[in-house]
Amino acid sequence: MQKGCKRGENMNRKKLFALMADKGLTQADLADKAGLSRTAIYGVMTKGRKPTPPTLGKIAKALGVKPSELLDM
Repeated sequence: MQKGCKRGENMNRKKLFALMADKGLTQADLADKAGLSRTAIYGVMTKGRKPTPPTLGKIAKALGVKPSELLDM
């Protein structure tokens, strides 16, 4: 099991893309706003990597949502 989200919880990439589109953010914009590397954002968005809890929190905060709203449960 990868570190990060709890077992059975995956990042809802469709929701992530939709929130980014609504806010007019690119991957680079989201990385800057969340204080993360572009590589970290790319890995979550396109490689299906599970973000660590702190990373998930930063992405959620940058998008103005709760971390749980970004997960498939």
